[in-house]
Amino acid sequence: MIKNSLFILFLISLLACSNDIEEVNSLMSKEEIKIETARNIEIIYSDSAQIKLVLEAPVLKRHLDKRSPYEEFDQGIEAEFFGANKKPNAWLESKYAVRKEKENIIIVRDSVVLINRRNEKLETSELIWNEKDQIASTNKFVMISQPEKGDTSYGYGFESNADFTRFEIKNRFSSKMTSSEYMKNLGKNNDATDEDDTQRKATPAKTKMIKRK
Repeated sequence: MIKNSLFILFLISLLACSNDIEEVNSLMSKEEIKIETARNIEIIYSDSAQIKLVLEAPVLKRHLDKRSPYEEFDQGIEAEFFGANKKPNAWLESKYAVRKEKENIIIVRDSVVLINRRNEKLETSELIWNEKDQIASTNKFVMISQPEKGDTSYGYGFESNADFTRFEIKNRFSSKMTSSEYMKNLGKNNDATDEDDTQRKATPAKTKMIKRK
């Protein structure tokens, strides 16, 4: 009698484990469905019927997590910021970006370049765009080239308005640095030769020109 009871309990435990496995597989399938992918997309962000930002990307992955949904652009983005005149005032590109819906922020990383109408250029490894406050900021290393002034500024920490016409470098330092230091601060690989290891003057780095419409 005891043996029969033990055998029945063993069968029940097997059935329970089987049900658990099926439930786990079901949950895993649901997780896979929670990611939507789109290609060659254009997204328009607006406020009070006024266009604020137009974003283009080769790939968009929308993670549909109810607790923390976000949009991922793992092949980079190109974006235009629009002012009250309904014309683009600034252009941005990066190799990676993520938009966190509940926080209303867009984080761009890797070879970030921001250019305004005066052709002033910001280069950094990461930039955070606050959709609500219309402010771009970072605590990373930044380099800002200003051709009209013939000047280039370096520092850590940065904050700017939407069209990148009013900005502040939080902690400035000397514009002279070695090529290896410059590349390291921007989070790039350093392929510099010995000749490049001279002190870097205030000369803007060459980057791909952002498409302007």
